[in-house]
Amino acid sequence: MATATARDIMTGGAQCVQAHDNALDAARKLTELQVGALPICGENNRLVGVVTDRDIVVRVLGAGLDPAEVEMGTLAQGKAVTIGADDDVDEVFTTMTQHKVRRLPVIDGTDLVGMVALADAARALDAPEAGRLIEALSTD
Repeated sequence: MATATARDIMTGGAQCVQAHDNALDAARKLTELQVGALPICGENNRLVGVVTDRDIVVRVLGAGLDPAEVEMGTLAQGKAVTIGADDDVDEVFTTMTQHKVRRLPVIDGTDLVGMVALADAARALDAPEAGRLIEALSTD
């Protein structure tokens, strides 16, 4: 049997929040889509990062900033961590643990095609590997 790939386990149809959109728009989109994270896309729809509901609460509201004034591009930190659509599940595991991320945008070439969450990866791994993934992401 062929090894499962990121494409096999991802949630397709990921939608971006634009880098120039504000935190209030992003929060509304998170609510509308019922997701906890959105990719941030910049010029030419290129992925520049990921924003989570926690980012908005802690880095915007918790810091006393006006969510209507904070642009999502300012919340993107460093280079976006991604996984290729055809990378196998072991690579998803390695990337998540190495970068300590719980969600990975899935790209095909330069196109965003979906998102893989921790739960998706854990379901695709055997029990010991899933446990190691969750443990690795739960510690500092």
